[in-house]
Amino acid sequence: MSDAPAEQPHKIIEESGPVTQHETEQNETAAEFGSKTIDGKLSMSVKIHSPFKTYYEGDAFSISGENATGPFDILPTHHNFISLLNPCELVVRSPKGDERIIIAGGLMHVKSDKVVVFLDV
Repeated sequence: MSDAPAEQPHKIIEESGPVTQHETEQNETAAEFGSKTIDGKLSMSVKIHSPFKTYYEGDAFSISGENATGPFDILPTHHNFISLLNPCELVVRSPKGDERIIIAGGLMHVKSDKVVVFLDV
């Protein structure tokens, strides 16, 4: 028998405090789907553009819009999705804050944590 103290299991601690169960689950989900996280939140790549202008390009936590069925949200790890968009206000929630873009319609394509919105097509 040794007099050395028993090894304690390592605890992961961030500068802001211990990792919560929710953050652990998000990180596991991110790893499973190949997603990335920003400040402990799952994120996805978003590009909103028309033939002659890019309205938004970067990472986002969610995007909200409206189609023929009504309002909807896209979050990271969303299933593949394609939809025509009604005239509405797209809301992109990003690390820099909410971006709001009023559109007359468009097409949204979601695949593998990449959201592309084509406007004026």
